[in-house]
Amino acid sequence: MKIALIIENSQAAKSEIVHDALKAVVDPLGHEILHCGMENPDDTHLTYPMLGLLAGMMINSKAADFVVTGCGTGMGSNLACNAMPGIFCGLVIDPTDAFLFGQINDGNAISMPYAKGFGWAAELNLQDCYRKLFEVERGVGYPKERAAVMAENRSILSKLKDASCKDMLTVLKSVDQDLLKSAVAGKKFQDSFFANSQDDAMSDYVKGVIGA
Repeated sequence: MKIALIIENSQAAKSEIVHDALKAVVDPLGHEILHCGMENPDDTHLTYPMLGLLAGMMINSKAADFVVTGCGTGMGSNLACNAMPGIFCGLVIDPTDAFLFGQINDGNAISMPYAKGFGWAAELNLQDCYRKLFEVERGVGYPKERAAVMAENRSILSKLKDASCKDMLTVLKSVDQDLLKSAVAGKKFQDSFFANSQDDAMSDYVKGVIGA
């Protein structure tokens, strides 16, 4: 599994803590982390609306299978991600949230708060959340006797999303192009996206935006 990690500008100073906690859990499982920014406070500044665009591009181009993102409260990046086609993002604060999101909703992105409640032993909470997501089979259902109903509801939600959202390339062409250009300006994102994207049309459009 390829996991895209995207951190908002206000929390860039905590990027190493988040990355190391994620790495400690997913490396032994054989998953790959694609750090799309911000890796440090000097990187191209990413606001939470930009996080949604980047998450949408990574998932819809199949450059990544899962997105781990967040901001101060986790709310903004969660809303931005869920505004994108094909993204089903859960707000995860503790390991129970992570477990239930993985078992019931089985989405492809999580948003976490990296300021609110981020105190002593926060890195341990991050690791425990990632374990509840990545060390177990997702989508099994909880409680198990409701697994079939939950799977049906996920299918219904997916169809609702398809009906209510444009495709990602149309989104990229429709949004403010200055915002898009700023969002995709970071070298970390460009390296991860262009090396892993399986959508030539989307890749070509982004190259046009950055003048590559």
